[in-house]
Amino acid sequence: MKGTDREAAYVDYVTARRAHLRRIAYALCGDWHRADDLLQIALVKLYVAWPRVRRAGSEDAYVRKILVRASIDEARRPWRRERVTDDLPEHPAPEPTGVEERTALFDALQALPTQQRAAVVLRHWLGLSVAETAAELGINEGTVKSHTSRGLTALRLNLEPNTTG
Repeated sequence: MKGTDREAAYVDYVTARRAHLRRIAYALCGDWHRADDLLQIALVKLYVAWPRVRRAGSEDAYVRKILVRASIDEARRPWRRERVTDDLPEHPAPEPTGVEERTALFDALQALPTQQRAAVVLRHWLGLSVAETAAELGINEGTVKSHTSRGLTALRLNLEPNTTG
């Protein structure tokens, strides 16, 4: 494949899949700015490996794996463990209207540990099988099942309406 053909195929793929991949990155990290960073990391790595990945026909799987691994790496960084204080910014971001349930779901997702969140997103948002999820995360199928089960249980508990009162 010529260099110009290679680049054209890469650009076509990125143009067609960028929005979808960005939403996956957002689901993994819960922040649009971090999602953009994760996507940028993934697209750079995809570009480097493009001929091999394109030949194998596994572009989406390759990018998803990079997104998950980059998200886990970023979550492990010491500055990611810092907690928000009570000090609010002068101009808070406006709340989007009509997306309360989706916001609650994403908040509940972000409360999950990184591996549980990745397992839930890959299994139930992207619809990957247990085996595919295990391959993408580099863990055993049984571990995927336990992460998914624990994650879904935590989501249910976080999303149930408070019946005490």
